Amino acid sequence: MNTITSPKKFQLIPLVVSLLITLAIGFVASLVTRPQIAGWYSTLVKPSFNPPSWLFAPVWTAIYILIAIAAYLVWERRDNSTNYATARAVYVIQLALNFAWSIVFFGCHSILGALLVILLLWMSIVLNVRWFGKFNKIAGWLLLPYFLWVSFAAFLNYNIYLLNH
Repeated sequence: MNTITSPKKFQLIPLVVSLLITLAIGFVASLVTRPQIAGWYSTLVKPSFNPPSWLFAPVWTAIYILIAIAAYLVWERRDNSTNYATARAVYVIQLALNFAWSIVFFGCHSILGALLVILLLWMSIVLNVRWFGKFNKIAGWLLLPYFLWVSFAAFLNYNIYLLNH
């Protein structure tokens, strides 16, 4: 792997594809989430630090955009190394876990199951930051808000579990 070479020339189409992939995951997950906000979710006991429901969509949208930009920056420096293959695999796993959390929490109404998923997601984000950072330091740093938000979300999920168990 060569991380010293300069990136290739900016390419709009791959960036747009990266944005579409991450935003589509968020959009599809929201189809399961949105109907449950006024329904099942509103019946749960939540901790005092639970953010208002309207905050989640803009925060997640911003985070998905940062994830997409980070993925583009790594894609820009892709090579045939096992390091790139690992970075790509970790990225796909964390996207799948991100999507799965909404399905498990809102779709299946499984607070404990969602807690297990979000812990796996948190670990995959840590790995994602590490592997993306090997290709592009900025890509790794762009995932920091994601890491912080999911850390908070995991703590929130845990507290919701405790309050509703």
